[in-house]
Amino acid sequence: MTDTRQASIEDQALVALFEGLDTPGVSDAMDKLGLHGQALGIMPLANYTRAVVGPAFTVKYVPASDPPGTVGDFIDDVAPGDVVVIDNDARTDCTVWGDIMTQYAGLRGIAGTVIDGVCRDVGKALVDGYPMFSAGRFMRTGKDRVQVESVNAPVAIGTVRVVARDIVVADANGVVIVPRGRAREVAATARKIEEIESRIRDQIAQGKTLGEARAALGYHKLQTKE
Repeated sequence: MTDTRQASIEDQALVALFEGLDTPGVSDAMDKLGLHGQALGIMPLANYTRAVVGPAFTVKYVPASDPPGTVGDFIDDVAPGDVVVIDNDARTDCTVWGDIMTQYAGLRGIAGTVIDGVCRDVGKALVDGYPMFSAGRFMRTGKDRVQVESVNAPVAIGTVRVVARDIVVADANGVVIVPRGRAREVAATARKIEEIESRIRDQIAQGKTLGEARAALGYHKLQTKE
């Protein structure tokens, strides 16, 4: 499927900064910098072996009006490489994502979906390897129960505020939202932390005690806000 939407050069550059990083490292960097971005209660559908990184395309759902509005046409506006970030007020009584959305998102090259709420038809996502992160799973449709209120406006995921085009990093450990304006700083800090942790692993492999290696490399201050 051909898609006329393209990630911007800046989007591509910011995503590239996080290549090879994972959410624990990014989370530690956020703590070091005094930033809150860990999406509490949002879990991976599967044990993904690599991180999903992409700009956030935000969607806000609200209870349906009478007559009810649409529930999913926004996906035509999502660029390849984006992560769809859906705020459904943590509702677990109806879903906002199913197999048709999974199939279409995969065909369009969308990087993944994060939901403060639930998904369904999880078998399709698992078979396709489409990355999903949500508060759970439930089979009941959201049609006539919820509708899209806005797209690319600020939303809340867990306890985290997400602005459109913030950088989403998600893996088997969960989801971290990096403020776009701090992305370069967060990525650089995460790499410094990972470098030190790698050196600690090397030292204990060479026979040093964990305490010795940590003390020598300042481990206990790695995540401490400066």
